[in-house]
Amino acid sequence: MVFAAPNEALARAEELLAADPSPLHASVAHQVIGIWQRDFGDTRLALAHLRRARDQASRADSPEREADVLATLGVALVHSGRTREGLAAFERGVARGSGHTRARVLFRRAYVWWVLGRHGEALEDVRRAIPVLRQADDVIWTARALTLRATVHLALGSVERADADFSAAERLWDTTGQEHDKADAVESRGLAAFRSGDVPAALRLLDEAEERYAKLGTPTFMLTIRRCEVLMAAGLATEALAEADAATAALDGIGGQSTRRAELLLVAARAARLADEPRTSLARAALAVRLFAGQRRTWYETHARLVLLEARVATGRASGRLVADAAAVAERLAAFGAPAAPEASLLAGRIALGLGWTADAERHLAVAARSRHGGPPLARMTGWAAQALRARAAGSARGVLEACRRGLDVLDDHRMTLGASELRARATAQGAELAALAQEASLVSGGPRRLLVWSERWRATVLTAPPTRPPADPALLSGMTAFREIAARAEEARTDGGRPVPALEREQRRLEREIRSRTLHMRGGAPGDGDRFDVGRLLRRLGDDVRLVELAVLDGRVQVLLCGQGRVRRFEAGLLAEAEREAEHVQAGLRRLAHPGAEARLPLVEAAGARLQELLLGPAAAHLGSGPVVVVPPGRLHRVPWALLPALRERVLSVSPSASSWLRASDTAPPPGGRQVLVRGPGLASGGAEVTELAERYGAAGAPGAPVAPVAPVAPVAPVAPVAPGRATPGVAAPVATTPGAPGAGVYRGPEGRTDETPDPADGTPGRTGRGLGPADGYGVQGGGAGALDRPVPRPSVLEGDAARVPRVLRELDGAALAHIAAHGTFRADSPLFSSLRMADGPLIVHDLERLDRSPYRIILSCCDTARFASVGADELLGLVTALLPLGTAGVVACSTPVNDAAVVPLMLTLHKGLDAGLSLAEALRDARAALPGDAVHQATGWAFSAFGAA
Repeated sequence: MVFAAPNEALARAEELLAADPSPLHASVAHQVIGIWQRDFGDTRLALAHLRRARDQASRADSPEREADVLATLGVALVHSGRTREGLAAFERGVARGSGHTRARVLFRRAYVWWVLGRHGEALEDVRRAIPVLRQADDVIWTARALTLRATVHLALGSVERADADFSAAERLWDTTGQEHDKADAVESRGLAAFRSGDVPAALRLLDEAEERYAKLGTPTFMLTIRRCEVLMAAGLATEALAEADAATAALDGIGGQSTRRAELLLVAARAARLADEPRTSLARAALAVRLFAGQRRTWYETHARLVLLEARVATGRASGRLVADAAAVAERLAAFGAPAAPEASLLAGRIALGLGWTADAERHLAVAARSRHGGPPLARMTGWAAQALRARAAGSARGVLEACRRGLDVLDDHRMTLGASELRARATAQGAELAALAQEASLVSGGPRRLLVWSERWRATVLTAPPTRPPADPALLSGMTAFREIAARAEEARTDGGRPVPALEREQRRLEREIRSRTLHMRGGAPGDGDRFDVGRLLRRLGDDVRLVELAVLDGRVQVLLCGQGRVRRFEAGLLAEAEREAEHVQAGLRRLAHPGAEARLPLVEAAGARLQELLLGPAAAHLGSGPVVVVPPGRLHRVPWALLPALRERVLSVSPSASSWLRASDTAPPPGGRQVLVRGPGLASGGAEVTELAERYGAAGAPGAPVAPVAPVAPVAPVAPVAPGRATPGVAAPVATTPGAPGAGVYRGPEGRTDETPDPADGTPGRTGRGLGPADGYGVQGGGAGALDRPVPRPSVLEGDAARVPRVLRELDGAALAHIAAHGTFRADSPLFSSLRMADGPLIVHDLERLDRSPYRIILSCCDTARFASVGADELLGLVTALLPLGTAGVVACSTPVNDAAVVPLMLTLHKGLDAGLSLAEALRDARAALPGDAVHQATGWAFSAFGAA
């Protein structure tokens, strides 16, 4: 019962002991309490109760009972670090028991052999136990034995054998009421999915197991270890480190198992190494080595020594001694049959290469390279990395490029099994070394054109295919709705009282975790080759006038690849680290210039722009020609305000995460109908004044509609008040009307040009009707006047006030030709897919946008921080803009810093004027900047906005 209903079993055992039971019954009760404390509580209490259980069994003169208790005691002793005493207890138990009881003892000793990493002995004991348990028709213990054997097979890399045993065990568990064991079976299937390379399935199964354990109220330390392994494979090392450290603290708090503590320290050490925290990794690994050695767990001790060596190398301690140590670890791991053996050989080879010991390096790398032909994807990646290093040491650039190509193809196939864009992005980190090796080899041997190909090979790969659309999961949808409500309430509380509400913020974080967890469960589509980058196609598309500037980074220095006029040229610029520092200074300067009164800083910011140009473009700046320029920066430079650079300031300028992404955007056709959407979120200082004026402009002719709130002329910026959050400073537009039926009071002005306040049955927001083609049907013919068109223009859908709710906004955005959103923007560096735009009912987040069938062809985000990204993986970007590009958006205008709200309005109005005249977003933005007044606030506002894509 202790594994079916643990807490109930504990209570009944304590009741039994209080009733002065016989020695036999007292032995059972003390054993139950001992098991509970061993697995869910304090191991010291567990040992005390189990020793009493053994003594009571002896008093009862029951050898079978005594043998059973000795097995339980043996497990507890091993988990407390007393390995020799534990194995001695098993010897006595095997000798005292017979038949069925002895089989149960052998199963538990097999479990202890697995804990100790002695897999051969584990398989032998479980081989002896299973036939006897089956003959006795002991379903529960047979299922346990099959689950254990499967787990041992996984440790040895035998995934198919493990699957067979897990399936057989699961069929048996279905006939029992052992809820804890069933949860353990689900957890084990999660481990099997991970070992077979199915990360989404592993996360889903581990989360399901965690839910089952939670219902039983039992701790989940082993599950945490396994989940951390999966998180690391998914590129979420920082998250894994936090979970492992939290679990270690919780285990210490209850006086839990010493063996689990050592395993948690090992997984924390690995996570810290992957998270670029080598000193943390060093400390955790050293402690884990000491604990494993004391517990006589040589399998685990050897794995911990591998991590310890990796951490030492990461802190710059490479030496000949480390080569020998890594080689010894590799040899021991190979003797164990551990899948990690190639990693140790690769480490030994790397250190030897760094020391110039080419013969030793070749020997170790050759051993590591054997893993490239089989096993899970990440094991094959290790093999191809070793092969690439061998080729480089041999001076074979061709061999380096072939190994890198094969290794990245393996990782590509693995990435495409991941449905979540975050996992796809983070998984690229595992290919960063191969990509860097290939770029280095191509620079030496292939010239600028080949370097461009390899620069593109591992840049912004997440944008090459749309993410898997989130399923219509009721739990996910309700979680997102609850998240919006809680986030809106928390924001309201902060606005009203100026102080956060801890309970609301805790619930918001819980809902974020739930949404993210369900999103990570999504599987991707079948692996495919996709579109390979073609330099010739790019050059044909650029023609003679357009220049594309792709910035690659090799050995910390920026390499400028200038594409155009049928050729690719390379120029060497400055150091990336210096450019990053200068870009941060520029961003700080632009933030200051958003406030009136900072005009004296304008020359400083302009001078910083000139320094940035020298660092990022170098001599290439003199070869840009006079036409449009497309800039393709690496992820770490996407916050650069490119329009500030003197050579780009007066140009038609667009930015793209990759040349491939720019090509796809230029090939994207606009949707039929030309439908437009204007959205005004709540709380803007200017009231989103440009939305009202744009609605009037686009609706100037055609069928009469509801009146639009008047907007006062935009006044000079001098008297503008200090910056507020979001789109920053209060503007000078007249207040937005909030009377019933007026714009700003929950009115939806649809394409028919009329106000419709009929509630929508789905979400209570006003409804909408169909679209026509003439003035009477919602289309106006604009002619004459500034920015007018001599063609039919559909009246825009205007969402404001209570009508600007997330479900309605998403429906209107889906498939639109042009969307303009004026709302508070929030960038979340800690969780970029929760970056948001504030709507009437709460935040519209990136996860919401990923549900669109087709995002708007063009979208203008006149909000702060909408062009900010998290740079993750090898060279990937996560944020609002990059979420839109693979979903059908060909062009975005967005802002990388807080801006002056009043100065945004004329910029946006002039931008739309250019679009009405048939210009692209980049052309219209260039003209809009040029039309701004020359004061510091307006100039800074213009520089803060960028055009992305090719529309």
